[in-house]
Amino acid sequence: MTQIAPSILSADFMNLQRDVQNLEAAGADLLHIDIMDGMFVPNMSFGAQVVSGIRPLTQLGLDVHLMVEQPERYIEQFITAGSDLIMIHAEATEHLYRGLQMIKDAGVKAGVVINPGTPVSYIESVLPLVDQVLVMTVNPGFGGQKFIPAMLTKVAELAAYREAHADADFTIEVDGGVNDQTIAACAKAGADVFVAGSYTFAGDLATRIETLKKAANEAR
Repeated sequence: MTQIAPSILSADFMNLQRDVQNLEAAGADLLHIDIMDGMFVPNMSFGAQVVSGIRPLTQLGLDVHLMVEQPERYIEQFITAGSDLIMIHAEATEHLYRGLQMIKDAGVKAGVVINPGTPVSYIESVLPLVDQVLVMTVNPGFGGQKFIPAMLTKVAELAAYREAHADADFTIEVDGGVNDQTIAACAKAGADVFVAGSYTFAGDLATRIETLKKAANEAR
């Protein structure tokens, strides 16, 4: 399975409705929405109001990435806003299991995220619970960063874990520096979902998305 999830962080915010609808028409599978609080990461983006504004504009799944301290404080807001999947950072809360349960109990898919410095072993206890694991392939907080190749080891480790455990049924997502060159190695390592913001918006949307899907599928 190959799913391309363009990050709207790279969209034109003065024409967000246009860009969201153009992404759907261009063949995107999901919309990746980065929520940043200026504390967990040194940048700020937007809140649940943007998610609720996007929700009626598209049939695409909304892949919401909470880069915020104590995400359990905001989970209910993003559920109400219409998120299809909510991902929280393992490093951002002392109550990771509780946060994931809050999401699941509301009937929304739950995901866990790990930063480049966090090993897979840190989240092993929640892997049977989650629907998705996001491996950050850059340091979170800014778009347009260079892909960190060492993160491919984590992707492969997660893929091996999923293969070996019958109770593990999660997709593997990568975010950061994904383009037509790096996506092949990610797919080969076992990733399923690919966040691509800067690359996707740097050219014709349909052509860029098609190029990414082709490169990932050929690498499998």
